Amino acid sequence: MKDIAKKFGVSVTTVSRALKDYPRISLEKRRAIQQYAKEHNFTPNAIAVSLHNSRIKPMKVIGVILPEFVHYYFSSVLAGIESMASRHGYRIMAAQSMEDYEREVQICQSFLENKVCGVIVSQAKNTMQYDHFQKLLDKGIPLVFYDRICTGVNANRVVVDDYCGAFNAVSHLIETGCRRIAFFGSSMTLEISKNRFNGYKDALLKHGIEMDKDLVCFCDNRAEAERITPPHFVFRQSA
Repeated sequence: MKDIAKKFGVSVTTVSRALKDYPRISLEKRRAIQQYAKEHNFTPNAIAVSLHNSRIKPMKVIGVILPEFVHYYFSSVLAGIESMASRHGYRIMAAQSMEDYEREVQICQSFLENKVCGVIVSQAKNTMQYDHFQKLLDKGIPLVFYDRICTGVNANRVVVDDYCGAFNAVSHLIETGCRRIAFFGSSMTLEISKNRFNGYKDALLKHGIEMDKDLVCFCDNRAEAERITPPHFVFRQSA
């Protein structure tokens, strides 16, 4: 814009207004500036514009933290967030924690420095301290947890009823004649894992079936599940 201003002997403000087609700039000058900008492939710097506007109103950028991009569930969530954010004129700044607490802390600090107007997060598996989340709230940045929530921070949450889901699933298996029902779950440091396990355990208890600890396995993916599955497990496959 400085180059254009120098070319036409006007101020940067005049160039800015001409490019935005302000009627207070003469039509002849507006067209000349716009044509020159087009010929020289001028495009506005979206980040600079956002920083300029942030003096008046917050930047319309939402920070999103996922444990892993490659996980189908989390990539699907990201797609939904981006779609809805775009519909309302927001952009997203996404980062993956790689299930690492230190990396998660760094991402939150980066979001602060980039002046995002809100953060949506599913926390890493090994996150046991929550100061970095509280810092966002203390700075006035809205925070929403999804899937993996933090009970130590007073923030909004978007979750399903994991307890009820597990309870109903196990109850259905029992009602169809199953008696030896295995539980495969992720780390018990996560609230969703605790809720699912409690639903599993309570469903067995309700139907008078004693829980067999040998049928309880903790894992995070199919490969790990296959590795730790006891050899005496017998799986039935439908035809």
